[in-house]
Amino acid sequence: MSTPPVDSVLLIGFGGPTRADEIMPFLRNVVRGRNIPNERLAEVAHHYEALGGRSPYNDLAFEQARALEAALAAAGAPLSVCVGMRNWHPFLAETLAEMAARGLRRAVGVILAAHRSPTSDQRYQLDVTRAREEVGDAAPEVEYVRPWFDDPLFVEANAARLREALPGRDPWPADVPVVFTAHSIPVSMAQGSTYEADLTATCAAVAEALSLPRWELAYQSRSGDPRTPWLAPDIAETLRRLAADGGREVVVQPIGFLSDHAEVLWDLDHEAAQVARDLSMTFHRAGTVNSHPAFIRLLAERVREHLA
Repeated sequence: MSTPPVDSVLLIGFGGPTRADEIMPFLRNVVRGRNIPNERLAEVAHHYEALGGRSPYNDLAFEQARALEAALAAAGAPLSVCVGMRNWHPFLAETLAEMAARGLRRAVGVILAAHRSPTSDQRYQLDVTRAREEVGDAAPEVEYVRPWFDDPLFVEANAARLREALPGRDPWPADVPVVFTAHSIPVSMAQGSTYEADLTATCAAVAEALSLPRWELAYQSRSGDPRTPWLAPDIAETLRRLAADGGREVVVQPIGFLSDHAEVLWDLDHEAAQVARDLSMTFHRAGTVNSHPAFIRLLAERVREHLA
């Protein structure tokens, strides 16, 4: 049987609640099988409630999808760009079933995580495989784009967002360090993946692009058993150390995330920003790539590689 031509793109994301009554069901999906106590879920649910009773994750993912679809069309490669989530609607199986009903047969998969780890590319691809099995023989085939954590366009988009956080101060002031952040994962998991190396490569490339005098990588959003070693240092620890060394201003960029969703808004704009205020530090938070034109152009180029 001949291979069908590529006719679509599948953006594969984490998902997030879009209404207050979806928060707890969403969180239970995220921690399913991990025996997390309800008290901890209620604590995390409060974060979403404080952010307006929802996460902007889905909105931002669909915004990226629309931008990518437009970029592909403008490049002469009109493809349907669909969005499927691991932990909330539209679930991957729902999206794949809809794609099958539309007659779509072969998709290019784009996992909305730039840095490779067992919780990102490996887990997402496994979830797509399971969703295809659930949908059955009509489910479209899915192949994946090459890694892009060090692509010049990804670096350009992150550098532009970082520059926006400190406008009019060029060259970058030597007394304003940049702290890049990413989601922490267990050390044992990191040792079996390229996660830290991918992150370091992105950070170093952005730092070189902007000639940053001082930068470092820290981690955020740790969860799970406190007795288990996770990647460190934590962003709060880093801010305290910088302040103890005389630092009075800092720029933080969540370079390990692709959109300004709930974890970014709570862990940085709320918790880390409060730590900085307590330390009398001026805190600037740089944006994620979101739908920056360079990032969308990168995704379009990666997808077009599969059209031949």
